[in-house]
Amino acid sequence: MNSGLHFNHLIYQNRMKNLISSSIILALIITGTACSGSSDTGLADVPEGAQAVSLLGEPLYKPELPDEVYTTYTENFEEALTGYRTDPENAESIIWLGRRTAYLGEYREAVKIFTEGVFKHPEDPRFYRHRGHRYITLRQFDEAIQDLERAAELMRSGPDMVEPDGLPNALNKPVSTLKSNVWYHLGLAYYLKGEYRNAADAYENAFELDLTDDMRIATLYWYYSALKRMGMDEEAGIAVAGVNPDIELIENDVYLNLILVFDGIFDADHLMETADDAVQNAALAYGLGNWHYMNGRRARAFEIWNNILELPNWAAFGYIAAESELVRER
Repeated sequence: MNSGLHFNHLIYQNRMKNLISSSIILALIITGTACSGSSDTGLADVPEGAQAVSLLGEPLYKPELPDEVYTTYTENFEEALTGYRTDPENAESIIWLGRRTAYLGEYREAVKIFTEGVFKHPEDPRFYRHRGHRYITLRQFDEAIQDLERAAELMRSGPDMVEPDGLPNALNKPVSTLKSNVWYHLGLAYYLKGEYRNAADAYENAFELDLTDDMRIATLYWYYSALKRMGMDEEAGIAVAGVNPDIELIENDVYLNLILVFDGIFDADHLMETADDAVQNAALAYGLGNWHYMNGRRARAFEIWNNILELPNWAAFGYIAAESELVRER
């Protein structure tokens, strides 16, 4: 394909994606989901066409997905929309429609969908858990904390449950539960606000659960970081003392490797080859910057965190954490 034809093909692909995206929003509006309870969503005002505003004041637009991924996500969304239309009162149908909408980068619409779930099922902690997650994505940490605290309150007396993966790992084996996800995301929201004691408390609640190794390592990573920020170096060292390279994980190898760097087992150069996944890149880059920061190399830390802003996936937790560090420094 010559350069002119290739350029025209790219234009056509982008137009088709925009058309599909518009169709998604239209489908939600016709269904009534996008409008349901919209006045109670707590969504912040954003510039026209933006999903959010970064902590540094930059508008954030829907991330671009590779064509194959976009096609798969769109098919999954259409399946979820059909399920919702079949039974719009069903909690599972609402949850999956919200999750599938968010995977397409329509985070604000996802919040509206989860808000409908809150309205229809006010005692179901899952809607607060998922809406809280997407409030984090949208940089609305106070709203996220409010939702996740409410989810924690509602779930205390009930049994835990495995949370199905919307984006299955290589083994198609879920690694987290409702309760572990609530405490994990609550701790993250506090961490991003710089409220490290509250973050550590949330993570300690998670450790009381029967965690998979994947979830334990991911939680330990942020817990260690919170303790270090509070100057609790000895406690942080004790927390990760049992972590070793032989732990077999399904999807959180980046967090494991970062802990091994923090603990002096791995050299940081071991991690300089970044993963293909933009989410993993952001997690790795933030962690390496964090390692430099905790060891007094502030200039290098902020150089790395600034570079993260050049990555495409602004919804990644590592990207958001880098923003929070930069805005606090300013």
